[in-house]
Amino acid sequence: MLYRLLRPLLFKIDPELAHHITFNAIELIRTIGLLKKTRIICQPCNLMGLSFPNPVGLAAGLDKNGEHLDALAALGFGFLEVGTVTPRPQPGNPKPRIFRVPEAKAMINRLGFNNLGVDQVIENIKNSDYRGVLGINIGKNFDTPLDKAVDDYQIGLEKVYCYASYVTVNISSPNTQNLRQLQTADALDHLLSQLKYKQNQLAQKYGKYVPIVIKIAPDLESPQIESIASLLVKHRMDGVIATNTTISRNSIEHLPIAQESGGLSGTPLTQRATEVIHQLHCLLQDSIPIIGVGGIMSANDAQDKLRAGASLIQLYTGLIYQGPELVKEIAHAVCAEQNKIKN
Repeated sequence: MLYRLLRPLLFKIDPELAHHITFNAIELIRTIGLLKKTRIICQPCNLMGLSFPNPVGLAAGLDKNGEHLDALAALGFGFLEVGTVTPRPQPGNPKPRIFRVPEAKAMINRLGFNNLGVDQVIENIKNSDYRGVLGINIGKNFDTPLDKAVDDYQIGLEKVYCYASYVTVNISSPNTQNLRQLQTADALDHLLSQLKYKQNQLAQKYGKYVPIVIKIAPDLESPQIESIASLLVKHRMDGVIATNTTISRNSIEHLPIAQESGGLSGTPLTQRATEVIHQLHCLLQDSIPIIGVGGIMSANDAQDKLRAGASLIQLYTGLIYQGPELVKEIAHAVCAEQNKIKN
């Protein structure tokens, strides 16, 4: 309720500045003991060898550096994902690089994997009290040649392995030049084979198995999705996140903001992300779990993703427009549906 009262004020200032102000406020409230932890009773989701208290997660991008895990955990999420993190720190793309599209309940961002680097992110995680399910999203540095991208992902995987419940491999951001080429058949086949090899090495070294999930774009044709699904099965990947942001402007082409480059999220992505989930589910037949993300602005949107075949869902832009209450709204609705089916 408080966020929805403050949102008009936040929407009058630069989105990136508003982001920092909001997190500073949440951290202050937590520090003085006014942020009460939300507990949501739900049937646990057991996937990838992990137990999720509820199926509502935080998508990567909101807490890139793992600086606010304790505050975010208090909002009722069943799991959190941080990142995208890269082997070396990088500033990302020039500002301004986030744009609101309130007419469409959407955002455009071209942040470009701005982060403090994997070593600092690990320190932040170690200094947190959070002990829930944690995904760490890894990517390549902007100046790493595409033919060397595998090296960056292997570095990221090795460094975060001991601190992650699962690792997300981001090959679908539209804001790192040519990154999405890693979704093509030959490139993806090579990447997945190398990551699986590294995963097996690390599992033997540390005596524990950390799942790897692959995050894909919504701007894929059906044959491309079929190829990706086949490779996920071939290389025994542990999960897939569908989807990242879109480069399509079909639903906002009448607005001047449409000329801004970057990934579009929010309501314009809702239907397309659900369609990709449905196609993946038909292809994978529950052999690999799907985490659904993209345009989840309400409990109904979340239910649609789950009905399409997702086992878990993640939020980002919906939080910007609806506030933290959206987490509880969706979790309660989903859990009530689960309990109804169970009984």
